[in-house]
Amino acid sequence: MSEQDYINYTRIADAIKYIQQNYTAQPTLEDIAKNVHLSPFHFQKMFTDWAGVSPKKFLQFISVQHAKTILKNTQSTLFDTAYETGLSGTGRLHDLFMKIEGMTPGEYKNQGKHLSINYSYFDTIFGKILIASTKKGICFMSFSDAENDAYFELQKLFPKATFVHNTDEIQQNAMIIYSQDWTNMKDIKFHLKGSPFQIKIWETLLRIPLGTVATYGNIAKEIDNTNANRAVGSAISKNPVACLIPCHRVIKSSGALGNYRWGKAKKMALIGWEAANSTIQNKGAK
Repeated sequence: MSEQDYINYTRIADAIKYIQQNYTAQPTLEDIAKNVHLSPFHFQKMFTDWAGVSPKKFLQFISVQHAKTILKNTQSTLFDTAYETGLSGTGRLHDLFMKIEGMTPGEYKNQGKHLSINYSYFDTIFGKILIASTKKGICFMSFSDAENDAYFELQKLFPKATFVHNTDEIQQNAMIIYSQDWTNMKDIKFHLKGSPFQIKIWETLLRIPLGTVATYGNIAKEIDNTNANRAVGSAISKNPVACLIPCHRVIKSSGALGNYRWGKAKKMALIGWEAANSTIQNKGAK
């Protein structure tokens, strides 16, 4: 690391420390830049390059994390939570939660308290899979190679929900993926919890044709944000629905498979299986 790089790193570290210590005052870009002796323009670019997000986005994340701690561990009202976080009111708290967490502050506080979720295990050619559903649609789908691991993950997503070990029509419809092209499954609906950006990425994944792959750069270009590769990768890694939302079809621009939350071997098997089935379907169409 050069001397200048070290100086820049130190400034960014000081800026992060300043934000963490003063987020309840909701400092402006100018406030933070002044604290590290940089112009707002120069600081904005430097912080984004080093941290991967803008100073504003980082401040929002820190604010929401603090609000989550209050809502989870205390009996504070939404108004009190907004005040203690340094926000102007419950409307601002609501907007931040929707943007970053994909749910309202009230929904986070309840953590699925009034939600009934059916779940069942199914055997597939790629191993056992757990599918969970509400009345609205599929809310979770995960490979479960180890006993109960997917169920524990489901519980973490909805800590206060009621779970019923029951097979329903919504889950059975989801299993059609292993017998026909998923693009024909019009009856399958989703009940997903995610930020607007995550939902946008997951919707984009649904448009990747069977038997093909796309790169992280392709996805970023699809949403008109060519600089969002890292954010795209983060959203893809948090996809709660295996196979139906085909995050396995995204690879690195180098051609390498890249990471997959259910393992690279499973990712390779899924891509190969879909490519073979796509070829069979195309021949049948002729």
